[in-house]
Amino acid sequence: MKFLIAMDSFKGSCSSLEAGTAVETGIRRVFPYAQCTVLPIADGGEGTGAALVSALGGTLRWVCVQDALGRDIQAPFVLLPDGTGVIELASASGLTRISEAERNPLTTSTYGTGQLIRAALDEGVRKFLVGLGGSATNDGGAGLLTALGMRFFDKYHNQIPQGGFALAQLHSMDPSGLDPRLQESQMVIACDVDNPLLGPRGASAIFGPQKGATPEQVLQLDAALANYHGILRQITGKEYNKIPGSGAAGGTTVALLAFTSATLSPGIELVLKTLHFDEQLLDIDWVITGEGRIDEQTLHGKVIMGVATYTKKAKKPLLALAGSIGPRTQELYDLGVTAMFPIAPGPISLQESMLRGPELLANTAERCMRMLR
Repeated sequence: MKFLIAMDSFKGSCSSLEAGTAVETGIRRVFPYAQCTVLPIADGGEGTGAALVSALGGTLRWVCVQDALGRDIQAPFVLLPDGTGVIELASASGLTRISEAERNPLTTSTYGTGQLIRAALDEGVRKFLVGLGGSATNDGGAGLLTALGMRFFDKYHNQIPQGGFALAQLHSMDPSGLDPRLQESQMVIACDVDNPLLGPRGASAIFGPQKGATPEQVLQLDAALANYHGILRQITGKEYNKIPGSGAAGGTTVALLAFTSATLSPGIELVLKTLHFDEQLLDIDWVITGEGRIDEQTLHGKVIMGVATYTKKAKKPLLALAGSIGPRTQELYDLGVTAMFPIAPGPISLQESMLRGPELLANTAERCMRMLR
């Protein structure tokens, strides 16, 4: 039996590699001589760099940057063997970098992510993969651009402070100091949402509350981004709001589209293509994938859906494991998933489930293998 184990991370519990290793443990309890290939997977958000390094090789480059609140931290970017630099916004400007009590999208900034891009440029990187998942910000990528030389002014020609709320004061932008190396670079944005920048499905309304925004602050942030978008439109002559994914990472997509040669790609598609996933399936009997929760969001660009697209085309059976399985997920069976299994052994708290993640994954994988045998 030959198994390809392509797991996403179980957020707060185990990494993609740890999840895959746990599944392999369960398989070997039943099929000790099975051939198992553990291929960590991510959807373009947090963990993408680690997944690509695990599969392709490469190195982590650690840089002193600012977190979303302006504090100095060490954050990495990934340098792949072909010279591609992988930048995860979450590494510098992510929610996991700040405590729940500190979340405040009115003031958080993507400045540190811009510092990571600048450090990669300094090392000669001219081909970028930028993952936008897990941000703590709602500043339209203004902080990122500031770190790369852009200047933002209010109507009195004073530079505005960092953060999403300050964009309400924005009157003009000066791109003359923007790092010229950006124009020499190729940039692909890995994006796993299709939300616009503004409005009821926009960055502020949908993702602002996760980042600590109150209902009143959501309205303030949306208005600030609308002002920002209007000035971007004056400078570039382009409309960004209706672009699917322009609301990703608090609108950071818009900054990259406006001032670099960036293109958008669904995160999971980009990762699977980079990993040559179709070739990985050629001599495989079963594929096992999984993520923290299978729900309606799984159908829209998450790891399991991406993997299922490939396995269905290759006519390979696919098992999906998850911490829990939500309603209205039956469609996955028609889209390539052979069977889905929750790993919880019974009534169990989320905290306990996360603490025991690898153990529960191994046990569930073992039960699946006993069924297959």
